[in-house]
Amino acid sequence: MRYISSPGGITLFTLTCSLLSGVPLASATPVGTAAAAGARPISVRMAESIVARGEGMGLKAGKPKINYEHGTFQSALWNLYTETKNETYLSWIAQGLDRVITADGGVIDDFDLEAYALDDVRVGASMVNLWSVNKMDKYKSAAGIKIYTDQQWLDGIYMGYITYALYASTFEPATTDKVFTDIGKQFSLAWEHCHDAKNGLLRHGWDSSKKMKWADPTTGASPEVWSRGLGWHVMALADFLTPPLVIPSSHATYKILLTQVKAIIPALVANADPKTGAWWLVMSQPGKKGNYIETSGTAMFIYGMLKSVRLGVVDDKDGKIVASAVKAYEYLVRTQLVQGAQLDLKGTVSVGSLKGDGDYAYYIGVETALNDLKGTAPFVMASLEYEKLKK
Repeated sequence: MRYISSPGGITLFTLTCSLLSGVPLASATPVGTAAAAGARPISVRMAESIVARGEGMGLKAGKPKINYEHGTFQSALWNLYTETKNETYLSWIAQGLDRVITADGGVIDDFDLEAYALDDVRVGASMVNLWSVNKMDKYKSAAGIKIYTDQQWLDGIYMGYITYALYASTFEPATTDKVFTDIGKQFSLAWEHCHDAKNGLLRHGWDSSKKMKWADPTTGASPEVWSRGLGWHVMALADFLTPPLVIPSSHATYKILLTQVKAIIPALVANADPKTGAWWLVMSQPGKKGNYIETSGTAMFIYGMLKSVRLGVVDDKDGKIVASAVKAYEYLVRTQLVQGAQLDLKGTVSVGSLKGDGDYAYYIGVETALNDLKGTAPFVMASLEYEKLKK
């Protein structure tokens, strides 16, 4: 494995996503209640719907493609497998991976090994997970790809460093202390430069050179808190602090991450929209004209909140965290989930980036998409956590 740690001279947080076009909803009807008695779980139905549409299975426009959205969906399938032990979910993960890797553990020809695209590394976590079950060497070999240097994206800790930690823990345990230390550094940099004391949240990114047009001249931070950017960060915190990615409590990084999650989750509760319980696209401008409740970020927060409480990472003695997450989830089911032949999910913003102005007008000007994997995959994860509350 040839991982390259990101140095302290970070230049930019941003997020680049692909647009997934939607289809009309004319014949669709709201699902209604989150969990009708005796009904099949929404988590399962949504995963099946995604596969039925041919999404998240290693193809883009009909051609094999390594894509972080697919890696995120594969993580949702892995969560379903660990909960149910239904090997159908493993077969779907394998189907998606086998379209982008070769029999000897190489990767598809059009994948640029020198691009160091951190988003693409997200698929590596699925390779490590699948290897842990079937011990096929091709998945181990394919997982050992590079991470690019000099940049850290706000979503990058989830995209790249989950794979980083899984690979080290599984295949190179002697390196875990160094790897965990590096991961702690990335979380610390994000908090140091992006934490907004006014709302307790993290802004979308920062520029160490302060040359970007959106960069604060003093801190380098971008001006807004973007829900999905923060959502990736919250999911990473929850996953790093819970099995199978448990960093030893004696390690300094564990304390860094624990401090962050114990601060950010109460801040999410405080910043939820009072009426819907969900979260605005631009969380630093709640209720402003053009702003709206966004699906993918909301689903990510629900997942991180419920998982952190369920596994004892965050105390919820008064029940406010779970109540907040439940209210948000039931809002999504009531207003954004629709059913026809399969389940559909509305309201996911198609892209968010700091390559341009990074201002409020930019964020609200991006269109939403139906059944965007950046929304449906986290929704499967959130649904599974919600369903565990009922058991």
